[in-house]
Amino acid sequence: MLVTASIVIHDRSMELQQMRYVVAVAETGSFTRAAERCFVVQSALSHQVAALERELGVRLFARTSRRVEITAAGEAFLPQARLALDAAQRAGLEAAAAAGQVRGSLRLGVIPTVTALDVPAVLRRFRAAYPQVTASLRVAASDALVTGVRAGEVDVAVLGLPSDQPPSGVRHRELARERLVAAVGAGHPLAGRARVDLAELADEVFADFPAGSPGRAQSDRAFAAAGLRRDVAFEAPASDLLLGLVREGLAVTMLPEPLVTGADGVAALRVTRGPSRVQHLAWSDLNPSPAALAFLDLVDGEPR
Repeated sequence: MLVTASIVIHDRSMELQQMRYVVAVAETGSFTRAAERCFVVQSALSHQVAALERELGVRLFARTSRRVEITAAGEAFLPQARLALDAAQRAGLEAAAAAGQVRGSLRLGVIPTVTALDVPAVLRRFRAAYPQVTASLRVAASDALVTGVRAGEVDVAVLGLPSDQPPSGVRHRELARERLVAAVGAGHPLAGRARVDLAELADEVFADFPAGSPGRAQSDRAFAAAGLRRDVAFEAPASDLLLGLVREGLAVTMLPEPLVTGADGVAALRVTRGPSRVQHLAWSDLNPSPAALAFLDLVDGEPR
């Protein structure tokens, strides 16, 4: 048996469906919405939750005709219920994988400036190989994606980090190394140049990613290493917004070359002593799902 905060759960009488109902009520805050999520009538769901409460000898929810609130006993029960449901789902996925069927979900995280992978093309190949896997995409900064991988909320992530700052707390391998280029407006005095030194950009007004983000750190470190200061007057979380500011002549920015080349109204300049970054493929070593392992194998062709 499992004992959690004075709740005694007898594994012979506990049903997974009852735990699913409890989790659904806790997450929706409503028996009606929980029943809709679980595709059952509300009376059946309420009956099963009440039966579980009688079995446990505690109230999991305090309810009135208008409100539902989880009790302290319910709060104690919820994490273990989620673990049990996850374990049951994982058991089915592992059995299917052993029989050559990869199923379940793949939660893929990517940085907004990913260039090392053609993500739609990779997902097309993955979908063709594993049609029973549902893929979801999360676009975020590298530090948020690393946190997501560590927390088990992201299965695989594509990161972009300064070349001297590998990801920590996750497994990873390099996808690509690249130097950033300067992006200037088409009418900028430097627009006709093919290359500039970092010092020639120090007096420019810059647009960059938010301070403290890995995307910003790449340029900040390059200027610091060269003993230079710069003025970052505009911050934006996405490369298309940065390029828009450049196009309007408000600032210059530094981005991976594939994102700048071909952009309307913008010229790309290679930068001596300029910033560089490494794109990494990252995942958790802690019990990766069959879908995650299949995706990693598809990307690099090497078994794990």
